[in-house]
This record gives sequence, structure tokens and C-alpha cells, in this order.
Amino acid sequence: MVDRIVNSHGERLDFSFHSGTPGSKRIVVIGHGVTGHKDRPFHLALADGLAGAGIHALRVSWSGNGGSEGRFADSTITKEVADLGSVIDALPDYEVTYAGHSMGGAVGVLRASQDARIRRLISLAGMVHVRAFAEHHFGKLTPGRDLMWDKSGMVLSAAYMDDLRHIGSTVEAASRISVPWLLVHGNADSLVALQDSRDAFAAGREPKELVVFDGCDHVWEPGFTPRMVDTVVGWCART
Repeated sequence: MVDRIVNSHGERLDFSFHSGTPGSKRIVVIGHGVTGHKDRPFHLALADGLAGAGIHALRVSWSGNGGSEGRFADSTITKEVADLGSVIDALPDYEVTYAGHSMGGAVGVLRASQDARIRRLISLAGMVHVRAFAEHHFGKLTPGRDLMWDKSGMVLSAAYMDDLRHIGSTVEAASRISVPWLLVHGNADSLVALQDSRDAFAAGREPKELVVFDGCDHVWEPGFTPRMVDTVVGWCART
């Protein structure tokens, strides 16, 4: 069990722990996407499904998001990669699998490409071409003034845009992923194109698996959350 997680900036990260089989050392850390948080319904459903299968799960909100400390204006992929490292630091007795949704998928690829403590990787509608994503969705907004997707309090920051433009793409990092890797994506996703997962899958090493849901959007609608959970839980059980 984990009592407290603090990142390298001294900011407390809000998390929820779901207990699996007592004594088990397997845990799946679940990370969210941009403007998200740990309590989105499909994160909760996934954590409950894993725990029901005996695998511990930990849902975390990155710094500046949800109930975590820090400023949303400082939220970037690079900072969240470091946050994930702090989460893993707090789990020294566990065998860690990381599951990231959307931008959280990019976080996972970048962290797993450099951190051998991630033993398995799961990308859920994972963002890969991050510069293209930023330009397409936010390129016409003014940083420091305009809201991301008109969400209250979530003002687009220059730091966020600069970071995504600097990273460009996670394809090169994907080429260094050699742990078991599951990618799940819907072909009706209008926020992160299925091609992102296809490009990451092509770059990654074996063992890897790409699962495509026909008619599924970015947040596992309409009605795809149970299927996503079953796919992830089944894959974790097999690996």
C-alpha cells in the first residue's frame, strides 16, 4: 500500500489505490490525458476490473490536474514523464505496468523508453504525433488567454505548446520499447487518430499487440468501456 506520492517539485500527487490479490506484486499505474484526471469513469472501471482479476491498480492525477498539487499552467508531457517516475519511485516492491490514455499514452512511451522499471506498457488511444495534435486542436488559440476545449479554468499555456512542439513525436521513443506492449484504439476517434497507434505499433519491438475497436471514439463510447477493460485485463492475465 502507498501512503503518499510527491513529485520532484515537492507537489503531492492525488491517487487512488485498488487492492488486488493480497501479497501480489503486480500493479498497473493508470495515467490520464490532457485536461483529464484520475476519476474519469473509464479509469475507475479499468482499475476495478484489474483489482477484480487480482492485479493491484493505482489511478493518479498528474500535478496541476484533479486533486493534485501544482499549477495547471505548468502541466506538460515532460513534467508528467517526471511525475510518472515519482510514482514508480513510490512502488519499489511492485512489478509495474503502466497504462496511459491519450496524452498519458505519450507519457508512458517516453518514460518506458528510458525506465526499465516499467515491465509492461499499455497505450489507450495514445497520442503519438504530439506536435501535430497541438497545432490541430490548439494552434489557433492564444496561450495565456484561451481555454482548452472551452473547459473552465483550463487555460492553454505557452509551456504546454512549446513542450509538444519540442517533442514532436514519440515514434523514435517507441522504437526503443522492448517490453510487452498493448495498444488499444477506436477507429472513430476524432481527437487522436488511429494512425497514431498504427505508427507507434510499427515502430515498436516485439512482443506487441494492436487492438482496434470499430466505431469507438476517444473515450470508449458508445459503450466500449467494458470491452476496453476486458481487453486490458485479459492481456495482463496472459502476460
